[in-house]
Amino acid sequence: MRCLSSELPARYRDWVEAKRRAVHAATEGRVGYVHVPDMGARGFAEFHRGFLAELVREGLIVDVRFNGGGHVSPLILEKLARRRLGYDVQRWGEPLPYPAESVLGPIVALTNEVAGSDGDMFSHAFKLMRLGPLIGKRTWGGVVGIHPRHAFVDGGLTTQPEFSMWFRDVGFGLENHGTEPDIEVEIRPQDHVAGLDPQLERAIVEALRLLREHPPERPAFEPRPRLALPELPRDA
Repeated sequence: MRCLSSELPARYRDWVEAKRRAVHAATEGRVGYVHVPDMGARGFAEFHRGFLAELVREGLIVDVRFNGGGHVSPLILEKLARRRLGYDVQRWGEPLPYPAESVLGPIVALTNEVAGSDGDMFSHAFKLMRLGPLIGKRTWGGVVGIHPRHAFVDGGLTTQPEFSMWFRDVGFGLENHGTEPDIEVEIRPQDHVAGLDPQLERAIVEALRLLREHPPERPAFEPRPRLALPELPRDA
């Protein structure tokens, strides 16, 4: 037996899987769940780890609460913005969606006051792109970027603010304010102690409502075309 250097990864995995099981149980498997812890390499990997597994479901909840920021939000938004237009119907196996890795039905996003930097930007862009309802609390509000590029003789680094985000609707207003959710839901200390997650519960309600109002189309793919070679004419 060898001890882990930290139990945080195991606790995080348990937290995510508990949320995913809760969503699957409450929606009878119709809605998937993905958590994105940051917008760096780890968060990009975690997104795909969950996203690719949940594409078989009709809807999706994307959770960016506690997101630590980074720079990959455009890549994730690009995936979420894909709309399923058709299928690659195979002779064997399940039909594959076109475009690839596209969600079939509605998407709901969760955010909170601890989602910052690129987590702010993802939450705001999700609303701007009208990908679905944003639920939770107003985000952290820190989108001035730093660059650790000046080294000290002792091996340390200094960082300085060099970048500031501008959006077409609020200009530079995201800094020091954050973005407001479409539906505000508070998690009280009592909820946390009781193991409740009102924000996730509301996201489930909204996802099921959207599925009722806009049921995704599941084609039957019948009748299938006959693509065999025609029979050759017989001599009279």
